[in-house]
Amino acid sequence: MTTATYFAEKLLHIKAVKLNPDQPFTWTSGWKSPIYCDNRKILSFPHVRDYVKSELANTILEHFPEAEALSGVATAGIAHGALAADILKLPYTYVRSKPKGHGLGNQIEGIIEPGQKVVVVEDLISTGKSSLEAVEALRAAGADVIGLCALFTYGFDASVAAFEAAGVKLVTLSDYNALVALLIDNGTVTEDKKATLESWRAQPAAWMQDA
Repeated sequence: MTTATYFAEKLLHIKAVKLNPDQPFTWTSGWKSPIYCDNRKILSFPHVRDYVKSELANTILEHFPEAEALSGVATAGIAHGALAADILKLPYTYVRSKPKGHGLGNQIEGIIEPGQKVVVVEDLISTGKSSLEAVEALRAAGADVIGLCALFTYGFDASVAAFEAAGVKLVTLSDYNALVALLIDNGTVTEDKKATLESWRAQPAAWMQDA
């Protein structure tokens, strides 16, 4: 069993994945979705949390051995990034969506050294917008962002293109294809639901916008 499938299985076990094609979820972007993956639940399950931090650390070592620091994307990527950084004994920062409106007004919490090779840690990639905004903030602070490691990606064409355009290598522990394959294998997804999930994946921004 691959890491992608094994991790997807763990997400299903802790009920982090919700399917509701008839009453779709609405994302912050305004997109409608028949599926919702809530990785925040991982933190409440110690054994899954241990697995994730270990796999994150191993994945970063494999794909970004030159990493000198990690940086989490607020808010959901903060905890996972900190746990992985602790295993790897690397410096750690996290990036807010925008500078604080009080105190020191920081957007990046922690210390970034000029030219420091940084790997960004995120929990989930949908459009990739918030993740790439964090990358931009780190680069503006002088970091050399060498890649991004996330727990899960929906793998939309738009997000793949956005990461390529930004010159950011993206690596994930699991993805939409592995999750849907598992849901089909265990009988959760019928042929009708499979067709719905495929049509949504193909055009997520337009799916059910007239509903």
